[in-house]
Amino acid sequence: MSQSIRFYHRNAIREVSDVPVTRTLLQYLREDVHCTGTKEGCAEGDCGACTVVVAEPDGAGSLRFSAVNACIQFLPTLDGKALFTVEDLRQPDGSLHPVQQAMVDCHGSQCGFCTPGFIMSMWALYRKHGGEGAAPGEPPACGGAGGCGSGSACAPSRTEIADALTGNLCRCTGYRPIIEAGERMFELPSPKAPIDIPALTRTLATIQRDETFHYENRGDAFDAPRTVEALAALRAEKPAARLLAGSTDVGLWVTKQMRALGDIIYVGRVAAMQRIETSADWIEIGAGVTVERAYAELARHYPELTEMWKRFASLPIRNAGTLGGNVANGSPIGDSMPGLIALGAHVILRGVDGERELALEDLYLAYQKKDMAENEFVAALKVPTRTGAREALRFKTYKLSKRFDSDISAVCAAFSYIADGDEIRSPRIAFGGMAATPKRASHAEAVLADATWHEATAQAAMKALTKDYAPLSDMRATSDYRLQTAQNLLYRFWLETRPHDPLPPEALNVRLVDLDTPA
Repeated sequence: MSQSIRFYHRNAIREVSDVPVTRTLLQYLREDVHCTGTKEGCAEGDCGACTVVVAEPDGAGSLRFSAVNACIQFLPTLDGKALFTVEDLRQPDGSLHPVQQAMVDCHGSQCGFCTPGFIMSMWALYRKHGGEGAAPGEPPACGGAGGCGSGSACAPSRTEIADALTGNLCRCTGYRPIIEAGERMFELPSPKAPIDIPALTRTLATIQRDETFHYENRGDAFDAPRTVEALAALRAEKPAARLLAGSTDVGLWVTKQMRALGDIIYVGRVAAMQRIETSADWIEIGAGVTVERAYAELARHYPELTEMWKRFASLPIRNAGTLGGNVANGSPIGDSMPGLIALGAHVILRGVDGERELALEDLYLAYQKKDMAENEFVAALKVPTRTGAREALRFKTYKLSKRFDSDISAVCAAFSYIADGDEIRSPRIAFGGMAATPKRASHAEAVLADATWHEATAQAAMKALTKDYAPLSDMRATSDYRLQTAQNLLYRFWLETRPHDPLPPEALNVRLVDLDTPA
């Protein structure tokens, strides 16, 4: 039997039962309930005009607030969650929220079309840094160590503000006054009516489901199982159903290609697939873990992933998209796979007959073809920890794209090896954008294996890359450009990891800018 979609919005529990399964949050807001502060710009998750904040139970007794793109999120995925838009920031006496007031004070808005999206991204940052008081178990992002006193608001740096706004574009104001507003909002008095987190937590607890959520409309079904076993059973029962995770890719099939998706199985409420578990040997990341949460954990073990983390799409996309979804998609220009492959990651596949595990690079057979049975799905990723011999691991990732933020790679590269004095052990090289799948460079690896790490070795491996890849030309880059830059990135890796006098990143990276240091 079809159930209604239940969520918290505008200070009340809402129930919706008469919309298509692919009705977007943006359509619901603008057309159904006339909350028109949220705008439609690109309808593909790029411009940020539609940014809203979604809160959901974090599994630890509190709530997780995330800025996401309303234009590509389907309304049934909101079941059991809370939705906040720019209308919710207005104070009871009609005054502006500190985030809004800061935009006024700093002249951060001109035409105003993009402003609500900026406001919501800034509000999420404001909450993260304790601007409205931290939720239970949710200290300010600085942990109270920023000179602000434990448990009090702690203003982020200009770099952090810029990172939080990577998913928002403005065509007329310029970003300086908006970033200044991001600083100013912490200087203003706290809001008169901050969200009552304990009350909201209790309210959301009343609409959580223990069993699979099933919604139907116009012959299409949306199922959101709660367990891996239920997901496996649904996958076997409905092999033609579309698996949905973060909707950052599938959403565009609806908004841009006007495709009908048919039945949908949503993996975002499977509790076991939301977990990150770290043991002595492995970091295991459930396939439903968002890209943002996954990279935050991976970067703790591998700080070399930090720049790739910050350059992976935008924050609202990372808040919605999942690492498992990116891996399962298998795009040849997906940014996560080269780094994961270079680290020796494994993928866990699940079906009705149980689990199986394989090296991530072995998952990809050809363009859009994977070693997965019809009833299988990606359940988790496993990344080796930096222990034992891997304490000597040398690892780097690089991304080349036309824009620094929120852009698709022309070439994505990752290199690793275990240093044994000046000798190379267990080299791994992986590229995206160079073949029909994310692919290791077996010929270049063979040159490097057990060789002495000096310039001649690097140059020989660079030459061997011509045997590993024959990239295509497309709108992002030509074949010649891709091959040349792939070789150049390998040479850069040598410069940064050579045993004697390795060059620091600032000696090579022309884009290494600290927004907190005056020019």
